[in-house]
Amino acid sequence: MSITKQGVPIFAGTADDAEASVYRKVSWRLLPFLGVLWVLAWLDRVNIGFAKLQMLDSLQFSEAVYGLGAGIFFIGYFLFEVPSNMLLQKIGAKKTIMRITICWGVICMLQTHVTTPTQFYTLRFLLGAFEAGFYPGVILYLTYWYPSERRARAFGTFMSASAIAGVLGGPLAGWIMTSMGGVHGMHGWQWLFIIEGIPSVLAGIFAWFYMTDKPEQANWLSDNEKRVVLDALKRDNAAMGDRGHDWRSVFTNRKVWLLIAIYFCLLCANSTLTFWIPTIIKDVGFTTPMAVGWIAAVAYLCGAIGMIANGAHSDRRNEVRWHFSSAALIGGGAMAVLAVLLGMNALPPVIALLAMTAALVGTMSAIPVFWQLPNRYLAGSAAAVGVALINSVSNLAGFGAPYVMGLIKTATGKVTTGLYMVAVIEIVAVVLVVVGIRQLGNKREA
Repeated sequence: MSITKQGVPIFAGTADDAEASVYRKVSWRLLPFLGVLWVLAWLDRVNIGFAKLQMLDSLQFSEAVYGLGAGIFFIGYFLFEVPSNMLLQKIGAKKTIMRITICWGVICMLQTHVTTPTQFYTLRFLLGAFEAGFYPGVILYLTYWYPSERRARAFGTFMSASAIAGVLGGPLAGWIMTSMGGVHGMHGWQWLFIIEGIPSVLAGIFAWFYMTDKPEQANWLSDNEKRVVLDALKRDNAAMGDRGHDWRSVFTNRKVWLLIAIYFCLLCANSTLTFWIPTIIKDVGFTTPMAVGWIAAVAYLCGAIGMIANGAHSDRRNEVRWHFSSAALIGGGAMAVLAVLLGMNALPPVIALLAMTAALVGTMSAIPVFWQLPNRYLAGSAAAVGVALINSVSNLAGFGAPYVMGLIKTATGKVTTGLYMVAVIEIVAVVLVVVGIRQLGNKREA
């Protein structure tokens, strides 16, 4: 039983229902818009995978050039992610998200004018540098609003936007590249960058007027609703116990480096699928941009469902370790099966596409659950820097995996060897979580 401000007793269930009602309001306010921004970011990041289907022939680039260009995005990401999150902690999410979104939209459009590998590498690096703070910034931002028992679902809902971007992005890219080729003397891949860059600039301007930095500043919540959110956060912080607050300690914290190793292994798989799914679909036998786009859309739709469902189930069970490891195990196992299937001749394409979809679903479903782990060990400035450090260092996998896949594809004509390699790396993530997290000990039995 709990007591209202006026001293009237109410049942705990009633208080829980009131809190749930407030958080529904918070979620409807925050998550759809953040999801739209993540869709735009994801489209502008990965549309290169679809542009590749025409761009390489148009510019006479090799598969290795593409792989390096796709991956060099993450070098910029690595260098600027921690500074961006520290700036967010200082000036707030609204200003930070506005800056990031406008800048990545502009760089996306500038890719239209690429003619040499050096220009390609430079703009991909700048795209990564400008987008660097968005994802870890949103992760940090959501911790300002949600207690830990509600975060996995919030993270999963937000992160599923990347899968929704895959659902929308494939058919959209196929349509643009098919129908816009030759318009005003430009190739379809050039129109792809222009049409997908403009909405990001507009959304960044809108973010300034729409976003609210912290619950106490939300004029769309009543005073009582603000109190419910702040009480939930205060209660959660107390229950989590003593955690590191000093950001300088993050760099020598073995828990942080274990989390970096886990997420690095997972992102090796995720970035491989992100940048090579169009090529895999083409290698299976579907060569038109529209066909590739629609098949990728179905796979990403399944990924979105998996992310939301696994995050919600993790919240209900208040359990992280096994929800992560089972999803990543499915992802790694399915990727190994995909490699076997691609190495066989006269195989029905649908079987390989099912394995590809299972690899995507498993890998993506592990991501929102993983982001429950850092805040079990870090708080305050340490959380701001720690989340950014984990994401930035781990995303170096996004540089290495696509580049190595490009080298392998150039040398052998196939991606099979690369898929075997990445499947093993994803299984390593499972081992690190099952063994390493348990040995560290957990808050609330991770």
